[in-house]
Amino acid sequence: MTLALLALAAASFGIGTTEFVIMGLLPEMAADLRVDIPTAGLLVSGYALSVTFGSPVVAVLLGRLDRRRALLVLVGLFILGNALCALSPDYRLLMLARIVTALCHGAFFGLGSVVAADLVPPHRKASAIAVMFTGLTLANVLGVPFGTALGHALGWRATFWAVVGIGFAAAAALLAWLPRHLPRESGSLLSEMRVLRRPQVVLAMLLSVLASASLFSVFTYVAPMLAAAAGASPSAITGVLLLFGVGLTLGNVLGGRLGDWRMLPSVIGLGLALAAVLLALLAILALVPGSAALVPATAAIGVWGILAFALVAPLQMRVLTTADGARNLASTMNQGAFNLGNALGAWLGGVAITAGVVYADLPLIGAVLALAVAGLAVVAHRLDR
Repeated sequence: MTLALLALAAASFGIGTTEFVIMGLLPEMAADLRVDIPTAGLLVSGYALSVTFGSPVVAVLLGRLDRRRALLVLVGLFILGNALCALSPDYRLLMLARIVTALCHGAFFGLGSVVAADLVPPHRKASAIAVMFTGLTLANVLGVPFGTALGHALGWRATFWAVVGIGFAAAAALLAWLPRHLPRESGSLLSEMRVLRRPQVVLAMLLSVLASASLFSVFTYVAPMLAAAAGASPSAITGVLLLFGVGLTLGNVLGGRLGDWRMLPSVIGLGLALAAVLLALLAILALVPGSAALVPATAAIGVWGILAFALVAPLQMRVLTTADGARNLASTMNQGAFNLGNALGAWLGGVAITAGVVYADLPLIGAVLALAVAGLAVVAHRLDR
């Protein structure tokens, strides 16, 4: 079971690297592709929308395969998409390549969550899901900072070639360690769609949308925000991303334990704490002058990372709990919900910047969305009771 979870984590490391590394390379990519930063930010939105609307289709198409074979097919699609990203000569073709890459994202994490939960006893399911997502958080500790540094040194295309190599290593781990003959979920597509109409399933996915939108309304633009408000250099931004990744890793472990303990009360508390930290970051960037803001802002971003990713495992487990009878499709659609939030958050941040809002004020958008997470979780908790 341990090796199987590590194999899933290895694949999630590659997927997380290709999703998040673009944040640190956004200014360089915008300059190379001759577009402005908000337009380059749409590469995040395009990826996220492809996960949202494409991944459920991929999950349905792979529904007749056993889970092991389906996961291997998805990793192959991931390798192909990243190779196309590295070869793309212009913005439009890069957007298409990102869309291809994203098709594997939601289906892999959705199906992988079900496999991880089924490998362990009932009282450890959220923790097992968190182990799989450890690869995603380590991508922010290792993959994103080093991918960003590689992109600064050799160009952003070199980063995508490195991700292709990670994809091949992950495929080898899955092939070697994932149990054979993992069953597919029985049941018709019609019966699964009926499960997805349950109010608590819908509420769980809305929580995922809002939580992710809160994160990406700020994180998409973290590099230009720190450069403009705190005078951060590219090397300093790489260090901040490394600390943020450490925070995500710690938050992932915390979230797994909270999900196994008290799921919705934990989501409520995390939403309120997120709003408080983002408002503190807003105050730091607004009130502390110039480069003096870099150290306290970095500390706030580290805490923000812990709280933001502590929501992931409880929300993914919440969907699996409420969608019994359609776990594969619901889990995949919840990954789509997270990425719909990614797209919404990146779009809201871009709209605000285009409208004249300064980068330092973006944490206010994230704080409002975090409060919405806490409020909606209260509604879901009361419905349960």
